[in-house]
Amino acid sequence: MPLTRDLGDATVVITGASSGIGAATAYELARRGADVVLAARTEEALRRVADRCRGLGGQALVVPTDVTDPVAVERLAARAAAEFGRIDAWINNAAVGVAGLFDEIPVEEFRRVVAVNLLGTVYGTKAALPRLEAAGGGVLVNNASVLAEVAMPYQSAYNATKHGIRGLADTVRQELRVTGRANISICTVLPASIDTPIFRHAANHSRHELTPPPPVYPPEMVAETIVRLLRRPRREAYAGGAARLVGLQWRLAPALAERALGWYTARTQFGPGLRLNSTGNLFNPHAEAERTGGWHGRRWQLVRITAAFGLAAAGTAVGTLAALRGRADR
Repeated sequence: MPLTRDLGDATVVITGASSGIGAATAYELARRGADVVLAARTEEALRRVADRCRGLGGQALVVPTDVTDPVAVERLAARAAAEFGRIDAWINNAAVGVAGLFDEIPVEEFRRVVAVNLLGTVYGTKAALPRLEAAGGGVLVNNASVLAEVAMPYQSAYNATKHGIRGLADTVRQELRVTGRANISICTVLPASIDTPIFRHAANHSRHELTPPPPVYPPEMVAETIVRLLRRPRREAYAGGAARLVGLQWRLAPALAERALGWYTARTQFGPGLRLNSTGNLFNPHAEAERTGGWHGRRWQLVRITAAFGLAAAGTAVGTLAALRGRADR
């Protein structure tokens, strides 16, 4: 079920709103006149995002929030409902990452990624559902990444949390349906590589500069996808053609796609610069209200991805045909 009222009359809560996709989504909603409630750890960055939202025509409320604290997330929901009278949509977007081999990532950093990405989504969903129901229905969107469907090396914590978010959404959606609460929609967005600051801010134990595997898409593309989900909810929506392609290959021939994607991303997610071990922004936030991370030049590096995934697609097709032929011969 879509929003029960026009976007121009809606109140939308966005976590992780101080930069990247969260900030871009806030701007996209503000242009349409929505009231946005902005949550993240860095208050100054949130205030800068709020100022621009007001300049674009929307009202904005800043609520500094650490999504790993369920009490703080509940307080966020209460503030939003008290300020605007209701909550029509909730976007779970807050995320952090740590790059490195699984057996070299410190346990406390792995735990922190789980706390922010997965448990933050759990707490946000728990706080949102009763408010959406009180508003007569609404939409909850989880930003899960295409890594909720596929996987890439050196990103074990991020992969695990995004897979968890997808499973959580599927389960809650089932529960809402079987308990007669179909007026609340649960949607999952699966973006490809997006030009945001997360790659610069991630904890890093790879000893190399972390970069997004190309092609890299602008955050506005994800924001537009989220707005479409608010208007016409769907179970899941890809953001970026590469995400759709990789997801398709993974479903058709998972073993072959896993090898191809592992080979490709192991060679494209690291830049030439060396890096000392760093905890990034896991424990100490330093958002600066930036939508992008400066990776726009990698949007057009399509030769390598075309070659790599052209081979992968060929392998996928051959593997699928072989599997189907094998079944037919039985």
